Amino acid sequence: MQDKVKILFVCHGNICRSPMAEFVMKHLVSEAGLNDEFEIASAATSTEEIGNPVYPPARRKLAEHGISCAGKTARQIRRPDYEVYDYIIGMDDANLRSMKRAFGGDPDHKVSLLMDYTGHPRSVADPWYTGDFEATWNDVLEGCTALLAEIQESR
Repeated sequence: MQDKVKILFVCHGNICRSPMAEFVMKHLVSEAGLNDEFEIASAATSTEEIGNPVYPPARRKLAEHGISCAGKTARQIRRPDYEVYDYIIGMDDANLRSMKRAFGGDPDHKVSLLMDYTGHPRSVADPWYTGDFEATWNDVLEGCTALLAEIQESR
């Protein structure tokens, strides 16, 4: 039996993009019957939202697709997360810089952007600023679907 694949999604506040990615990925993994093979979480690079629930429009967007994020509260990344997780996935370049600073670098090449797994690498637009939760949903779904496919191919 292989060890679980451990994925940590990261954004600035852990109330919009990274929890959307966490719960979309959990949903995709569940639909594929792979729950026992994955451990999936999310965290923030900042302290601004620590302890707060998922932002209501993000929660509503997930609920539109039958996905619950009940009980999720924001937490900040910690240096030990680097040793725990196999994939540490940021949503934009600022997240990447903050994660590498927090982890003291990325010697094992675990840190990447979610959209790097798709055919068009770029940032996931931050709906906190854009207000466009549908565009964020589409990016997150595409990124998580591609990430899951890559992980399955490599196992």
